[in-house]
Amino acid sequence: MIELLQSSTAFLAIVTGLLGLLVGSFLNVVIHRLPKMMEREWAAQCAELRGEELPAPERYNLVVPRSACPSCGHRISAIENIPVVSWLALRGRCRGCRAPISARYPVVEALTGALSAGMALHFGFGLPLAGALVFTWVLVAAAFIDLDTTLLPDDLTLPLLWLGLLLNLGGTFVPLSDAVIGAAAGYMVLWLVYQGFKLLTGKDGMGFGDFKLLAAIGAFLGWKLLPIVILFSSVVGAAVGIALIVFARHGRSTPIPFGPYLAAAGVLALVWGDSLTRQWLASL
Repeated sequence: MIELLQSSTAFLAIVTGLLGLLVGSFLNVVIHRLPKMMEREWAAQCAELRGEELPAPERYNLVVPRSACPSCGHRISAIENIPVVSWLALRGRCRGCRAPISARYPVVEALTGALSAGMALHFGFGLPLAGALVFTWVLVAAAFIDLDTTLLPDDLTLPLLWLGLLLNLGGTFVPLSDAVIGAAAGYMVLWLVYQGFKLLTGKDGMGFGDFKLLAAIGAFLGWKLLPIVILFSSVVGAAVGIALIVFARHGRSTPIPFGPYLAAAGVLALVWGDSLTRQWLASL
């Protein structure tokens, strides 16, 4: 099996794509439950600080309780949890009460599967592929959580940062010195933007989670690819923000999550960052 994965890029891509579909199904759970777990933890901490009696906490994590329909409580069986296929077979509705199931569930699964297969085609079998897959999966989860809640959990960004540094101990993607500088520069660049914006307007322009996410991207990709990540995420983020204000009448004071654009730029730079940077420098 290992020899086949090493010798056949097509087979590796198929296996990795199928793995990505399964991981995407789990990422849907992470995207839905991790913010709720954070809220419960914050509520418990606040109650403890107020000296209130804490009730026995109900078990709620990424595994327990089993997934169920929020409308009728119907427990999702294994056959109803096959990535993409089950949603199509059920025609996007709960088997118990026929309530609609968001199309975002198969979108996350399909996106994760496609990105995973793409990483296999690009990197081939080996440690870089393993690192690229974890990098991509965490960015997918972080992007959708930020879209939903404008939060980027430390439980995702900080482990990703440390993993990038550990992988680059042996130069998996970049030399360790580039990774360390990339992590520090990634954090400091957005921190300085935040401080400058706050000094000029008196308002918070972005959250600290954005700093940590860019630091994690810098830890994986090194400092040399940070300009392309910042440029791409800023241009796309600005374009989307203007479009929302003009066409969707999105209030200027309504926060727009920046994490999805950083995540997309991070994946783009992981695969094509070096060639894009060379083309950019050649055009100057």
